[in-house]
Amino acid sequence: MSDGTATTTTDLDVRLEKHRVELTGYCYRMLGSSFEAEDAVQDTMVRAWRSYDKFEGRSSLRSWLYRIATNVCLDMLTAGNKRARPMDLTESTPLAQAALSPRPDNTWLEPMPDNRVLPGTDDPAEAAVAKETVRLAFMAALQQLPAKQRAVLILREVLAWKASEVAELLDTTVASVNSALQRARATLAEQQQPGGEAAVSDPLDEEQQKLLERYVAAFEGYDMTALTALLHEDAIMTMPPFDLWLTGVKDITGFMTTLGAPCAGSRLLPVQVNGLPGFAQYKPDPEAGGFTPWAVQVLEVSDGRITGFHCFLDTKRWFPLFGLPVHLEAEADQVEEGV
Repeated sequence: MSDGTATTTTDLDVRLEKHRVELTGYCYRMLGSSFEAEDAVQDTMVRAWRSYDKFEGRSSLRSWLYRIATNVCLDMLTAGNKRARPMDLTESTPLAQAALSPRPDNTWLEPMPDNRVLPGTDDPAEAAVAKETVRLAFMAALQQLPAKQRAVLILREVLAWKASEVAELLDTTVASVNSALQRARATLAEQQQPGGEAAVSDPLDEEQQKLLERYVAAFEGYDMTALTALLHEDAIMTMPPFDLWLTGVKDITGFMTTLGAPCAGSRLLPVQVNGLPGFAQYKPDPEAGGFTPWAVQVLEVSDGRITGFHCFLDTKRWFPLFGLPVHLEAEADQVEEGV
C-alpha cells in the first residue's frame, strides 16, 4: 500500500468515525437493543469502507451512511422481533403473586449510555430533544411501529430530515413518506404509557437534583419510609429479564423488603442512561467482601416524584457497556466498624 493510499484510508476512517455516535443513536432507536445497534453501526462502517470507491458524492457522506445503516437495520428487523418492556407484555402483578420468570435477552428493550448515542451539541433545545427520543417510554412506543414507519418517524421527527431527503434515502416518494409519517404519529398518539411520561429537565433542576440525593440516601439506607415519600402513588417497578412488574408504593416497597431484601446495604454510582438519571447498583458481596454489580437502575421522574424505577439485571452485559467497575471495595470506615 502506497503512502498516498494509506493516508486516504486513514482520512476515510476518521471521516466515518465522526458519524459513529449519531448512527448508533439512529440504529438504537430502530432496533431497541444496545448491542444490536453497535453491531449495525459496525456493519455500516465496514460496508461503507468497502464500497467507498463506488460512492459518487451525489449525496453527502452522512446521508450515504444513513442509507446504509437504514438498510442494515431493516434487514435485522425482518425477523419481526419487537423489543419490549415488561408492561408491554403482561399485566401488573400483585406482590402476593409475584414470581420471577425470566424471558430471553432478545425480548427486552435495552438500556444505553447517553454518551454512546447522544452527539455533543451546543444547542440546549437540540440536546433536550435528543434525550427525550431515547427515553424508555418513547423507545418502547417506537417498537410498536412497522420498521419503515419507524425509520420515517425517526428521520423526520427526531433527526429533522426533509420529506424529500427521506424519500430519496428509502427509494420512495414524498407522498409515501408523508403517509407513513401520519400513520406513525397516529399509532404513537393512541398509546398509553404506564407510569406516565418522564418530565426531566436538561440539565436537572435543583428540585430534581435534591430528589435524586434523597433517593440515594433512602436506597442506600434501605429506608422504606423515606423511599415511600419519593415514589409516586402509581409508580412502576420493572426488572428485566424478569417479566414481573409492580405498580404502587406498597407493592414496590413490599417487594424490596421480601424478595429484594438482599439489596439492603447497596451502593449506588450515578450513570447517564437513556436521557434519564440512573444508577449502577452494587449490592453487598458476602463472599468476597465489598460490593458486587447487581443492576443498572433507570429512574423516570415527574412532578417531583419518581414514577418509574427500572432495574436491568444482566450486569455481565450492562456494566462493561457503561464502563463500570466489576467490584467495589468496602469503604475504610465500614471495614473498621466491621460492617
